[in-house]
Amino acid sequence: MALPMLPGNIINKNLGKNKFHKSQHFEYSNGVRIMVGIDKPGIGGELLLGQKTQPNYSVFPNGQGSEYPSWVSFDKQVLSFDAFFQESEPQKQEYRIRKCKIYFYLEDNTIKVVEPEIKNSGIPQGTLIRRNRIPLPPPDDERFYTVHDFNVNQPMVLYSRTFMITDCDPFTRNFLRKIGVQLNQPRSPPLDPYGTLRQQMKDSMRPLRPYERQDTLKQFLDHDRDVLRFYCYWDDTENMFGDPRELLLHYFLADDTIEIREVIYPNSGRDATPKFLSRSKLPKQLPGPRPLPGQTTDHTVLNVFGPMGQGGRLMLDSLKTGAVQQELYKDCDLTLGGVINVWGRRVLLCDCDNFTKEYYRSKYGIDDFSPVQYKTPPAPQPLRPVPPYNGFGSEEDSLASCQGLLPKPPQKDFHKLMEKDRQGLDSNVLRFTAKMVTDNPIDTERLFIISFYLSDDTISVFEPPQKNTGVLGGKFLERSRVKKPGQELFKSEMSQYFSAQDLYVGAKINLNHQGFHLVDADEYAFNYMEHHADEFPRANVGTILSKIHSISEDKHKEIKQANVGTILSKIHSISEDKHKEIKQFFNLNDPGNTGLIPYEPFRGLLMDLGCELSEHEVMTLGRCFCERQQPETDVKLLLAVAQDQLRKNHFESFSDMTRAFTHQDPHRTGHLSTEETRTICKAFQLPLADDVLRALLHTFAAGSEQLDYHAFLAGINWRENPAPPVAPDNVLKFDIDCREEARGPDVKNIIYSDLLEDLFGNVKTDTDLTP
Repeated sequence: MALPMLPGNIINKNLGKNKFHKSQHFEYSNGVRIMVGIDKPGIGGELLLGQKTQPNYSVFPNGQGSEYPSWVSFDKQVLSFDAFFQESEPQKQEYRIRKCKIYFYLEDNTIKVVEPEIKNSGIPQGTLIRRNRIPLPPPDDERFYTVHDFNVNQPMVLYSRTFMITDCDPFTRNFLRKIGVQLNQPRSPPLDPYGTLRQQMKDSMRPLRPYERQDTLKQFLDHDRDVLRFYCYWDDTENMFGDPRELLLHYFLADDTIEIREVIYPNSGRDATPKFLSRSKLPKQLPGPRPLPGQTTDHTVLNVFGPMGQGGRLMLDSLKTGAVQQELYKDCDLTLGGVINVWGRRVLLCDCDNFTKEYYRSKYGIDDFSPVQYKTPPAPQPLRPVPPYNGFGSEEDSLASCQGLLPKPPQKDFHKLMEKDRQGLDSNVLRFTAKMVTDNPIDTERLFIISFYLSDDTISVFEPPQKNTGVLGGKFLERSRVKKPGQELFKSEMSQYFSAQDLYVGAKINLNHQGFHLVDADEYAFNYMEHHADEFPRANVGTILSKIHSISEDKHKEIKQANVGTILSKIHSISEDKHKEIKQFFNLNDPGNTGLIPYEPFRGLLMDLGCELSEHEVMTLGRCFCERQQPETDVKLLLAVAQDQLRKNHFESFSDMTRAFTHQDPHRTGHLSTEETRTICKAFQLPLADDVLRALLHTFAAGSEQLDYHAFLAGINWRENPAPPVAPDNVLKFDIDCREEARGPDVKNIIYSDLLEDLFGNVKTDTDLTP
């Protein structure tokens, strides 16, 4: 029984201590702060209950070195060791020596073990131990392997498996010596009994006869899936019940084999055999009796020393004197018009496909691939006469009733309907102004609007009502397709209908026995024809100019000397005596020397040339070379349309835009460039159409590069400066005027210098024509 201590006799454990600090939970390892946690000792550095000696976190001895962390200093630096371990083989009563590589990564002290793979080893090889930090064997399993634990010719236990390190590479040897490791002498790995046994078994299975390898891999890789196709013909009419055969020959470039298939048509009376000739190499000549197995070989062997089995020795005959030579068909033997022997059948090569032609053209330089006609052309099919139209229904319905027992309704051109149907402001309708061709003086004053619908080639005629004419206006012709005059009614051929190319200014057409003279067209019709000049030759400027070029000298002489057409027609051969006449003409029509002449003299000039230009062609030239004047923009209407769009989209960020403009203008000039203003408007997502925004910027810039952004913001601010409401008709008119492609030129004056330059090249100006 322990007696209690007397007062003053209690043992004080702190007597004699001079360290009472609490251990830190952070420490430096390789120059980097890391958290240690429970591995640190207690107060004063004393070990806690059950705690072992503090592990060493330093990889290398302290001294002068780099201040960078280890994963930076030793990045991509790995120590490599050669090692082996022994493994028992219970089935063979042997053991095997397995060689491997041990890699130590200096950046994080991780280890990786890799065994090189051996073909047909029968065991899993490769990465034996994945990269990780490996602890030391017990009882030091709280520590991990470091670089100081490695040396040559010493065992290492990695996860209970003993590895013997035999050697290392020069980098590892140099690194270990620099950090002060005393390296042992390297050793060689022991022999592998099991590997020796397997090598003996492999050597015993080798054939005693010589072996010659034929490498055909390159040909296979170069020409895999490349097949030559020939269309062939085999005349089998000499045999009983024989008839001509059509064949398909496939030559495989990968291995020089040939396959033949027969073309069997439906209801030909023949069974559909899979192949006429299976894929194989085809000999040129028929061989004799088929040899026995093993009688012919690809190699010739010579007996050099003694008989077999008694120390004899064989060697390959490089000259192949005993080999049986057999000629086989190659790609060079296959030509159009040639005959090949297919096991006694003469097959004629008649034609080939495009790939085969390109192959022979690039390899052999053959350019003649004329096919061989091996069969008579098919007899022309008898014509199916169509009975004439009987007058009931339309011609399309009557024709459909003759094409089948179950008549089908005529099909419309759906693609044309969808392409040429109305799309927004593009109506795809050509409208012309026409007058009636008649001797009645009352009807000659009547005006008609002829509309041609491009979607279905239909025509409608409308007469606008006119005051005090005594004629009621309205619909004159229902929308329908109109036949051209002068055609029989009851005939077998389909009737011809008016097309878009038949309508042009100056044309005279007959619609249902009523003549009309087209005198004008709307702006959309002119623009559409000019944009599709390849479909409308009378709106093609190049075609019109070529007509003027083709005027003959005889026609030039027919025109009187004072006529301007004579002067223009002789510009090709300008001489000094004609300069005066040209100067007089231009001075007469252009007294101010502006380079412009009115449209009426220009029209009379082209009409008197004698090249038979129509009114539409003259107007096309006038529109092409006219003086274009930009129409003035209605500022009030423009601001009203802009405010209307902003009001409908509830845009009210005008104060924010003012701050953005002011920030962009550091000198407070009140002006910004047009591009900067457009950028700010796009940044605020100003809900205005591109045409409207472009017109606004152009108006407030007033032809200069700088824009007054205060006036711009005040003009579009519908809260503080509301504009009067705008009518829907004015909005539509503004939208049409803003579109540049819908605005046509106002033909008043013609720039004759541009016309003369396009016709005859560079022409001297008026100042150069002075004699």
